[in-house]
Amino acid sequence: MKVFPYTNALISESSPYLLEHAHNPVNWYPWGEEALEKAKKENKLIIISIGYSSCHWCHVMMHENFEDTTVARVMNENYIAIKVDREERPDIDQVYMHAVQLLTGSGGWPLNVIALPDGRPIYGGTYFSKENWLKVLNLVSEYANKNPDKTEEQAEALTNGVKSVELINITKENIPFNADDLKTIYNNWKGRFDHINGGYAGAPKFPVPVGYQFLLHYNYLTGDQTALTAVTTTLDKMADGGIYDQIGGGFARYSTDAYWRVPHFEKMLYDNAQLVSLYSTAYQITKDSRYKNIVYGTLDFVERELTSKEGGFYSSLDADSEGEEGKFYVWTKEEIRRIPGNDAGIISDYFSITDKGNWEKGKNILYKSISDKKIAEKYKITETELAEKISSAEELMFKERSKRVYPATDDKILTGWNALMLKGYIDAYRVFNEQKFLDAALKNAEFILHRLKTTDGKLFRNYKNGKASVNAFLDDYALTIDAFISLYQITFDEKWLDKAQSLTDYTLKHFYDSESGMFYYTSDLDPALIARKMEILDNVIPSANSVIAKDLFILGSYFSIDEYINKSGKMINNVRKDALRGGANYANWDILMTWFVKQPYEVAIAGENYPALLKEFNNYYLPDAFFYGGKDEKSLSLTENKLIPGQTTIYVCQNKTC
Repeated sequence: MKVFPYTNALISESSPYLLEHAHNPVNWYPWGEEALEKAKKENKLIIISIGYSSCHWCHVMMHENFEDTTVARVMNENYIAIKVDREERPDIDQVYMHAVQLLTGSGGWPLNVIALPDGRPIYGGTYFSKENWLKVLNLVSEYANKNPDKTEEQAEALTNGVKSVELINITKENIPFNADDLKTIYNNWKGRFDHINGGYAGAPKFPVPVGYQFLLHYNYLTGDQTALTAVTTTLDKMADGGIYDQIGGGFARYSTDAYWRVPHFEKMLYDNAQLVSLYSTAYQITKDSRYKNIVYGTLDFVERELTSKEGGFYSSLDADSEGEEGKFYVWTKEEIRRIPGNDAGIISDYFSITDKGNWEKGKNILYKSISDKKIAEKYKITETELAEKISSAEELMFKERSKRVYPATDDKILTGWNALMLKGYIDAYRVFNEQKFLDAALKNAEFILHRLKTTDGKLFRNYKNGKASVNAFLDDYALTIDAFISLYQITFDEKWLDKAQSLTDYTLKHFYDSESGMFYYTSDLDPALIARKMEILDNVIPSANSVIAKDLFILGSYFSIDEYINKSGKMINNVRKDALRGGANYANWDILMTWFVKQPYEVAIAGENYPALLKEFNNYYLPDAFFYGGKDEKSLSLTENKLIPGQTTIYVCQNKTC
């Protein structure tokens, strides 16, 4: 049994990221009353250090600084040190990230902020080397002691700045949206596309799935082929690139270059969840078999490496293994040659492997840069024969790679991210009709209900080792509501619509701001931070407000609740001006806007044969159709008087007229 010379208060936490720091010589505390009260009692500045377990530079800073006894001594003597897992506490991360962005013009992780005992920030940055961190610790402590008045002024100014970020431009106007608004959005956006390599011009390249979902919707409404091409170019390049794990399936966080070839190797649940949905949707439109392969390969990865026995989904895989970024995923050409049964020449050409290496230290990232046709011609084989050889090689390489030391898994389960993955499985089932996808979706939905939801309607944010501890945030509610609505749409089981509505009513009670018509990110039951924020901008995950606005629109349509739809309209009007020029930062809002431009259809399928007819509809991309029905009328008012004995009938309705 390993004996540790140091143990701090993080030892009682469940977060893998916090537990990584539990044996640092730094006297870390988790965020909470104990640490904050201690800081006030001892009149010490606070260090708020924020990161997550699969963050490469978080590991680097830990090894250089937080495991160092000299650094720890300075921190312990002059500060109260608080460690935060940004994935468990995005509310804290949001506040202090805005502070650092105001101070430095940029942000990222690790995020390190120095604050007064009451939590108001005075200084911050991201990664610091040991030399620079020690310098900062000494200078800030000395300055605050000698200049209390100026320090107070800095804290007040910075806190006011944090409060003003993402202020809502409340509007009382209710101007109807029209097709020209959508054209304005697209015209202001399309100049940012990389038409050769996909994604947005330049590097690094991040997948932003919701942006491409809007472009698919825009293409559907307008027939503009440039929007569809922007999506398919991106999906093709990502599928061929190193950002996609060519051997084991699943996507890395982002590409550090402009070609999707060199990934930052961490694999996040939320990326893979949304990319499953996106590739499934793109298959509906294009019927491109490569997209189907990507969906199946990614879900194989999720099932194999990110799924708990209870049906919950883990958060991520680390970028590092054995202290080296990407070590698990890269190959030397000699390693390829040594695999028995492998055709090293073909495999090397297919995956761009060279003797010198296409990356660092003679290592190769697997990506495709030559077409199958050219490789087949070079080796005088058919493309079918090539595909068979590649399939065989991938199996051999996967077995060989499995002998390596695996990257660490962050096995905490987060509600919002699980809802995204649940939606991914639902979308994959909708398109491919694979029963195991529906089984996984139903198992996860029940897991959320029984492990993450309380009897009084509240959700928890996190779950690990049978324990949930953090009150959920708006995105957890909004994304779960969205997933439950989608689950109804493929099963016609009204249980899921009812659960979605009850969660919606809970958010209206505890998160809604009647003055602005928007929702706070934190519940009114949570202890207050220095600012109560609203999440407005869509990012790698759609913003909580845009998702709940769409939820209100859909549920308002299903339950004929005009109040829900009116609230949704108020929200989209509040962001209208920014959405018209905001590109991907408002992509999910823009999808909602399309529903106000063109009223969606309500399609009822009533009768015994509804599953077969629903399956037929699901062969097509129909983003403006809300499906409902079943073999009996049930309790949903929309289904009343639609069942005709002995036959299955389809009703197409719009504006409550069928």
